[in-house]
Amino acid sequence: MQRKHTGKGPSKPKSPQQPSETIRLNKFIAQSGLCSRRDADKLIARGKVTVNGELVTEVGTKVLPKDKVKVDGKFIRPERKAYVLLNKPKDFITTMTDPEGRKTVMDLVKNASDQRIYPVGRLDRNTTGLLLFTNDGELAEKLTHPSYQIKKIYQVDLDKPITKDHFLQIQEGLTLDDGPVKVDEVAILDKDRKILGIEIHLGRNRIVRRIFEHFGYDVKRLDRVMYGPLTKKDLPRGKWRLLDDKEIVMLTKLGGAKNKAVKPSKSKKSRT
Repeated sequence: MQRKHTGKGPSKPKSPQQPSETIRLNKFIAQSGLCSRRDADKLIARGKVTVNGELVTEVGTKVLPKDKVKVDGKFIRPERKAYVLLNKPKDFITTMTDPEGRKTVMDLVKNASDQRIYPVGRLDRNTTGLLLFTNDGELAEKLTHPSYQIKKIYQVDLDKPITKDHFLQIQEGLTLDDGPVKVDEVAILDKDRKILGIEIHLGRNRIVRRIFEHFGYDVKRLDRVMYGPLTKKDLPRGKWRLLDDKEIVMLTKLGGAKNKAVKPSKSKKSRT
């Protein structure tokens, strides 16, 4: 029989140095990506959580990073996952390091986390907007795998007005040299017909730029304004922020099961 732990048992820190190392149990659970802190409190109250083999039902219990936590009998990994959202500016390449000494996105997020984080997918040097960094390999794979069809929304600034015919062709679908392209939505955002919004879930190399280049347009500016459920709201260009628990849970729940009708791409990582 499991012993019931009320927050006053062996996992309670005993030395003056230990309290700063402890975190609330609901935060520990949320950082695993399982659920939000609020939902974690519900799991605790319902007797679904054990710490070092002891049943915990008291909301507010604190644990150490080394404690062994189980939810519904399954261990939650003790390592802390990190999720950082960057509003990427121009002239930064999406790579960990560059032998040519060019600026990389890692320069912009070097102080964002004490964990080793990686960019999820890529934006090319001249593309701006949302770029996610994490050490959560399972989530990164899910967000970049074509079968999950994660949507992305871009603002596209063209060198000249788009014609009605070209707009309709993009709206209805077109074929590029590497296959058919179907966008989810496309809209004209200004009276001069030079600024468009496009929603797409494809992750093929430079896909948004190539759509417009196919019709003879030069993309003057390309900005990713939405990535899955994440937006640029209150995030200035060149700045980063940590995702909150709700956003992390939303990301982990994206797409549900894989769409088996979509075959994985064998090409290199996408670069829009």
